[in-house]
Amino acid sequence: MVISDENRSKPVNPTSFQGGMNHGGNRKVGQNRRALSVINQDLVAEGRPYPCVVNKRTLAEKQDMCEKKQADPGHRPITRRFAAQIASTQQNRVEGTKKSNLGNSNSNGFGEVIFVDDELKPTDDQPVPMSLEQTEPVHNEVDQMEEVEMEDIIDETVLDIDICDANNPLAVVDYIEDLYTYYRKMEGSSCVSPNYMTQQFDINERMRAILIDWLIEVHDKFDLMHETLFLTVNLIDRFLAKQTVVRKKLQLVGLVAMLLACKYEEVSVPVVGDLILISDKAYTRKEVLDMEKLMVNTLQFNMSVPTAYVFMKRFLKAAQADRKLELLAFFLVELSLVEYEMLKFPPSLLAAAAVYTAQCSIYGFKQWSKTCEWHSNYSEDQLLECSTSMVDFHQKAGNGKLTGVHRKYCSSKFNYTAKCEPARFLVENSL
Repeated sequence: MVISDENRSKPVNPTSFQGGMNHGGNRKVGQNRRALSVINQDLVAEGRPYPCVVNKRTLAEKQDMCEKKQADPGHRPITRRFAAQIASTQQNRVEGTKKSNLGNSNSNGFGEVIFVDDELKPTDDQPVPMSLEQTEPVHNEVDQMEEVEMEDIIDETVLDIDICDANNPLAVVDYIEDLYTYYRKMEGSSCVSPNYMTQQFDINERMRAILIDWLIEVHDKFDLMHETLFLTVNLIDRFLAKQTVVRKKLQLVGLVAMLLACKYEEVSVPVVGDLILISDKAYTRKEVLDMEKLMVNTLQFNMSVPTAYVFMKRFLKAAQADRKLELLAFFLVELSLVEYEMLKFPPSLLAAAAVYTAQCSIYGFKQWSKTCEWHSNYSEDQLLECSTSMVDFHQKAGNGKLTGVHRKYCSSKFNYTAKCEPARFLVENSL
């Protein structure tokens, strides 16, 4: 069989291919990039064209050639996107081989030319060069491995709440953390059993609530300090937990506890005669002094105990509280002083819950910053039980018989704080 010159296969120079020519067009096509064309158009079987494809090299030769060409490949950092592209390239190579074989078997044209670029085609065991990265999306199982951009989570920082008092010697910034560590260690000694009333035979928790509600009004009339009120309630509970008292002496216990607290905290102390008058002369001077002796001996003269007040000041500072938030927090904690059931919470937890509930009431959503959590050592979840009880007290503050705290904070002196809407959503979420 003689093959004419016009049917001989000639090298075909493609006008454009990746990596084949430079921008000047002067680069010669490599000898390994050849065109596979039809050998003889006269070879026709029964009137049907029969395209012949010539294999250029065996797989081993291709691999050897690639190893020579890529003896020193440039490596890229292996990222998640790059790893996914390598996996998808290997899978697409298999699928592309199947499609090309299928296309060759179904072809019926004479002039088909198949270009195989041995120089640029990567092998299976080498990374894909950057110039040959796939830019088309691959719709297969590799989509599950696509890169997910991670959001930068900005952690809330704990603020240094004492930096503004660095030059204030009264703030004792150098020792403040040690002081509150000591308060936390000692607050257990200031707590009483939440069921101490069971040992009292003539009084109950309802009488205790009436006494404290009345003392809050007395405290307001004498215009005493906050510390005095909290210490007064603490002295009452600690005394009643150790000493049984008859009903008619309960008011005397409250008056004497306030007298001792004033002596400990106040600069100007009310005289005994004023306390007798405020009790409508129910007791004599001698009865007041005798009860004072009994109380200090029962308590072993231990008046230096951390109350909820010292923790309130610290936690309000951590919350960067303004006047409105401070008043509302004290309103809530004073409502809790009246309730016997709140004795189960330590003073620090009571103070933290009051600040947290006040923030929720003002802002309308849950608010407990990392700074508050750091300085209080209580998470938001630990405060919810106590906080929901405070919201319940807030809702009922203006109703019932014990409204002393509500009347106090409904005055202009306290900016009508009691009229603030309670954080009902805390109760609803807990149900």
